[in-house]
Amino acid sequence: MDRPVIRKLALATGLAVAPMGASAHQLIVFASVDCEAVTVEAKFSNGNAVQEAEVRVFDGQNSLLTTLPINTDGTVSLPLESVDHATGLLIEVDTGSHDNYWIVTPDDIATGCNS
Repeated sequence: MDRPVIRKLALATGLAVAPMGASAHQLIVFASVDCEAVTVEAKFSNGNAVQEAEVRVFDGQNSLLTTLPINTDGTVSLPLESVDHATGLLIEVDTGSHDNYWIVTPDDIATGCNS
């Protein structure tokens, strides 16, 4: 191949691949409550579970209560007895390159205990 053909091929390949790098995976965070614990699940928009992340738990006044590592299946369980949840909880998951959160209200906790 001559140089102009190689350049055109490289440019075409770069243009085709560039949008793939620009489209990041969204981080999806979900939390469910029962009377004993909050179960947090984190995955990417492609369905892959988050493998490594820090889960930070804040109270309703935005004070950090605890930090937990996420399990390799993308989940972590937070015992309700281990935190003051009277004002609700903000669950933040941070992978280092992506972050998102889920809010657990006092009503969510009360409903989880009544179901």
